[in-house]
Amino acid sequence: MTNSIGTVRQDQFKFQLKSVEKIPIEIWENNSEASKHIATSIAEAIKDKQKDFQPIVLGLATGSSPVKVYEELVRLHKEDGLSFSNVYTFNLDEYYPMQPDAVQSYVRFMNEHLFNHIDIPQENIHIPDGTVEMDGVQDYCDFYEQKIESLGGLDIQILGIGRTGHIGFNEPGSWETSKTRLVRLDNLTREDAKGDFTNEDVPYRAITMGIDTIMKAKEIHIMAWGAHKAPIVKVAVEDEVSAAVPCSYLQHHDNTQFYIDRSAASELTRFKMPWLVGICNWDDDLITKAVTWLSEKLSKPILKLTNEDYNENNLSDLIIEEASAYQLNIRVFNRLQHTITGWPGGKPNADDSTRPERAKPGKKRVIIFSPHPDDDVISMGGTFLRLVDQKHEVHVAYQTSGNIAVHDHDALKYIEFYNEYVTSVKDEHITNDMLAAEESIRNKQIGQIDSDTVRKVKGLIRRGEARAGARFCGLQDSNIHFLNLPFYETGKTKKKALSQDDIEIVRNLIEQIKPHQIYAAGDLADPHGTHRVCLESIFQAFDQLKKEKWMKDCWLWLYRGAWHEYPIDEIEMAVPISPEELLRKRKAIFMHQSQKDSAPFPGGDAREFWQRAEDRNREAANTYRRLGFAEYEAIEAFRRWKFDWQ
Repeated sequence: MTNSIGTVRQDQFKFQLKSVEKIPIEIWENNSEASKHIATSIAEAIKDKQKDFQPIVLGLATGSSPVKVYEELVRLHKEDGLSFSNVYTFNLDEYYPMQPDAVQSYVRFMNEHLFNHIDIPQENIHIPDGTVEMDGVQDYCDFYEQKIESLGGLDIQILGIGRTGHIGFNEPGSWETSKTRLVRLDNLTREDAKGDFTNEDVPYRAITMGIDTIMKAKEIHIMAWGAHKAPIVKVAVEDEVSAAVPCSYLQHHDNTQFYIDRSAASELTRFKMPWLVGICNWDDDLITKAVTWLSEKLSKPILKLTNEDYNENNLSDLIIEEASAYQLNIRVFNRLQHTITGWPGGKPNADDSTRPERAKPGKKRVIIFSPHPDDDVISMGGTFLRLVDQKHEVHVAYQTSGNIAVHDHDALKYIEFYNEYVTSVKDEHITNDMLAAEESIRNKQIGQIDSDTVRKVKGLIRRGEARAGARFCGLQDSNIHFLNLPFYETGKTKKKALSQDDIEIVRNLIEQIKPHQIYAAGDLADPHGTHRVCLESIFQAFDQLKKEKWMKDCWLWLYRGAWHEYPIDEIEMAVPISPEELLRKRKAIFMHQSQKDSAPFPGGDAREFWQRAEDRNREAANTYRRLGFAEYEAIEAFRRWKFDWQ
């Protein structure tokens, strides 16, 4: 992306950062490259020990953060001959109680991601036992500690960080002297784990290594990927050590390295408020960030900021070259004003020099890509309606089936209806598949993957709801496209890697329609989720089509998901939504009945999707209002992704 906002070179402030960041941090463009770096470091340590005929002890973590590290270690084993014959491993934690063959067990996780693919001796693998009887847990934990110590302690410990600041399952309140023990899980931790426990409760307890156990490791690699980790990363590395944020204890460790991507770094002072830690290279993006920050901090509209306001808040540099603060205020105010438009497809026969979109052609071909079958109306339903109302040729493309996000009871309702209808009309051709599907759901075991037929039914439920929502927004069926990208079709929360088959499906649709505008879920902050993979499929399709002349006129606009909005200084198109349009958007979301009331994957937010969407849209409008702009009911926000060849 060529128009990155407020980018600050990491080395620009090295002379001052130690007073702000108390744990060494490496910031990477993406988690793939960072994970390869970590895996290479571990591989070199393993080989160094092998040269001296010594064992090496690794502390391992589960969850999404280390997955790509394990993938790279497996690749190094298979392609470069890296041996794990001298490696002993100790996992951080395990749910309690938990059977080792359960879908959610960390035994299964580690086997699938690492152990089944390398030559580590089975007796060298240690994972906390979730089947130990309650009266034997403490003795077992003591044994786990003694086993680590008998091997000389942990040489390298891999960690992720939870949103509560936990490392392992050391939740807020854990002491620095804590050992391996049974703990009670924080509510937020359990909410975050719900995606792995689709039809059952997340355990309340777990066995975890203690803070003291972790701190004795000779070397620690800790990772955080995505914007949802940004707030806790800042607290852990910049604030004082506190039991309320167990990760902050790592400030006391002599050899810890924190690896994060750009999204996880977004709340660090050097990125969010770089003027507080060093001399800045001021450009228009960074100036806008600083002025809007000052306006919000002082609760004053931009046009009311004074010279004293800038001088007293470390921003005196901004007004040195200006005749007055007011001149700077006007410049920033105008820039933000020009992001607001009621014409997301461009206003025909109008001066478009200060508008986000082009005036020509007056009627554009538009594709709205929706990763799941409801992201279109949840994230940009008001703009969707506006584009249709303004007579653009709008297409919507649902990239995945969304079939795992349907409750069993909803699927059973449809299957029973079908079976009872066919029986009532005495149709002798009733399918055995549907009867088997009904039986499958009725006898489904905890953690069991749905049969192909059940997944098909659930996918059809999502498809019907998506079609109803798009029709409500005014689309003809010919403009509604279901792509069913293959990477998604595993029946599990863990998906396959993006393949050329996925990319070709997306590319073919773009090539067929030749759009002037594409809207896509721009959740770059989520490095593991479906949104990020779906966006990557679009990026790859653009790359394969870039030599086509018509592609130079195809603009890509990114929207955020249901939880977070772009910061005000990063918004490049803000579409006001009237009260009537907001109500229409709500009704479009209501078409997705299987996701209403209690969606299978609600995230850590008790609100329904329509409530989250409306609250976010209203808060965006309130942010503009606080800065001194007109008061709107709601606003949907977008950023344009610009390719180097455009």
